[in-house]
Amino acid sequence: MIRTGDTICAPATASGGAIAVVRISGPESLVIAGKIFVPGGKKTGITAVAGNTILFGEIIEGPEVIDEVLVSVFRAPHSYTGEDSVEISCHGSSFIQKRILELFIRNGARPAKPGEFTQRAFLNGKMDLSQAEAVADLVKASGEASHRLAMNQMRGGFSAEILKLRDELLHFASLIELELDFGEEDVEFADRTELKKIVGKVSSVSGTLADSFLIGNAIKTGIPVAIVGKPNSGKSTLLNTLLLEEKAIVSEIPGTTRDVIEDTLIIKGIEYRFIDTAGLRETNDIIENLGIKKTREKIIQASVILLIDELNDEPDSINHRADNIREIIRGSGKKLILVINKSDTGTVSDAEELRAKIRLDDGESVIFISAREKTGIDELRDLLAAVVESDKLFNESVIITNIRHYEALIKVSDSLRRVMDGLDSGIPDDLIAIDIRQAIHYLGEITGEITTDEILGNIFRNFCIGK
Repeated sequence: MIRTGDTICAPATASGGAIAVVRISGPESLVIAGKIFVPGGKKTGITAVAGNTILFGEIIEGPEVIDEVLVSVFRAPHSYTGEDSVEISCHGSSFIQKRILELFIRNGARPAKPGEFTQRAFLNGKMDLSQAEAVADLVKASGEASHRLAMNQMRGGFSAEILKLRDELLHFASLIELELDFGEEDVEFADRTELKKIVGKVSSVSGTLADSFLIGNAIKTGIPVAIVGKPNSGKSTLLNTLLLEEKAIVSEIPGTTRDVIEDTLIIKGIEYRFIDTAGLRETNDIIENLGIKKTREKIIQASVILLIDELNDEPDSINHRADNIREIIRGSGKKLILVINKSDTGTVSDAEELRAKIRLDDGESVIFISAREKTGIDELRDLLAAVVESDKLFNESVIITNIRHYEALIKVSDSLRRVMDGLDSGIPDDLIAIDIRQAIHYLGEITGEITTDEILGNIFRNFCIGK
């Protein structure tokens, strides 16, 4: 059902472009826009045209012409918000946009809050809550992969999966509730064997979706890559080479990088956040030790760790440093790549001899480069892309990127685990029904079938104005 209320307006495009869009939505939007717009020639005004119509004309204030514009008219329910809406495409001048908004407000509209257009789309049934959240992700998408995930979620891929799980649980929940109503007659409507199968299936799918959050969130915010190693091994030079700019200070003096330096790079449609860290070594320098502590923290936060060593390093030293990294990341699913730098200081046979003495665990790689001479850099970029693409979760059709969805899915899994335990131990049906209802509740929170004003406020306040 379409919700009626006041009429809102806001700019819908960022400043600085040649063309800007100012939008207005609500029950009085066509009337308000009609008061300030004069169509070209003898064409019909805004209030009389059909929806999905574009008009050319002028924005006026009394005798003054503010701008020549194109006006797009949308009638409820066939609009983004599900309400009557108008979008004015004007010249990109901030002065022109401001004047149009002032005229809207003077004639009865009010400024929109962050995300209010999308919130109205949700309230009017144009999209569910997870799709609405995907709109914000789409606006912020910085690479092909994050764009693809947001588009899939906005088109309902994730919602369809959740609704399917919820429907299956609802079916059995209703049968158990029916049994409770006929408790004195000792009847069984819900087949317990079939219920176990459904609960197991829903639990497995929700668990897989929750597991996908690790890679999904990394793709959304950028895959964090920590560049670590001993001092003066070429970490900062590698960062500068990857980014094609002098981001980090390069010096022959060990310990030059005492703080964490970050920047991003798109590789094959995926954003990577490279983190140059302080060199790992024993030192009495208090400030440098703080940098080393931060390095360990960044290793824990990273999805991929590039351990930088040199061609002339001792194999035992390289293996020792790699073992230290493995100890920090063991069991976390993080990827370790050993990068042997300064390959230009030796021969091919030197590199092959060292390669044979380096120990690698399953899933690890070693690559030889020269950050200074920029050799092996393209191969390193390819290896970084392959590390992410090879992750089975990356190839799943549905990947979650939202912490709210992740937390809800964890609660679903916990509730269903209690259901399975209850079925195995023979606890009363009313207690089993409670846990099933909880799982259904948490699934409903994801799509917005069950929600609160507090949840909506937390979600939409993070949107940009005009969306």
